[in-house]
Amino acid sequence: MVVFDMAGTTVNEDNLVYKTLMNAINEANYSFSLEQVLAVAAGKEKREAIRSVLRTYGGHFEESDISIIYDNFIKNLTVAYQKEEILPQPGALALFKKLRDNNILSILDTGYDRSTAESIINKLGWKAGIDFDTLITASDVDQNRPEPDMILLAMKIHNVTDGRSVVKIGDSSIDIEEGKNAGCGLSIGITTGAHTREQLLAAKPDAIIDNLMEVLNIISGEQVSA
Repeated sequence: MVVFDMAGTTVNEDNLVYKTLMNAINEANYSFSLEQVLAVAAGKEKREAIRSVLRTYGGHFEESDISIIYDNFIKNLTVAYQKEEILPQPGALALFKKLRDNNILSILDTGYDRSTAESIINKLGWKAGIDFDTLITASDVDQNRPEPDMILLAMKIHNVTDGRSVVKIGDSSIDIEEGKNAGCGLSIGITTGAHTREQLLAAKPDAIIDNLMEVLNIISGEQVSA
């Protein structure tokens, strides 16, 4: 089983989600840069992402502030995803097919809620059971990244009992932490999204790749045929 993050990993949306998150936070009388938001928010469930930004840079805040910012963020993100172009990351569909041909599951997990994640997948034209196997979202579990709940749920759904047979791939350090916390055999960072190579290295991944198709070289061995 290979568990992929969405935005920045399998979906190319040019950090649209974090630009929208930054704008929603700054509309609440803050002034944070995209770099600041990416550093502490990437990969997290989006309410927790807002908390992380305010906790790190903004000082005191009320929980009601989080709800107001989040509601504004979701409203603006819905509009943005309707207007802006969203594409698969290069190699995503080819990699899913190669894994399927070799009886390896492709799972999407994401810090988005289910409604947002499904709207993205629908816009891409991807179909569960055809292009990938299963979508797991932040709203499907009690605890979100870096806790392992999303990966553990995917394992439960597909009767995978050994985390060492699971590979996690994501573009943020918290993706790597999630994989490690789930006991994945490999936790791999990819440089196509939110975090730089240096930020990914700080999370001590098992490998860092620059494009998705490099995954085949890492997990090939006896699992994937050329």
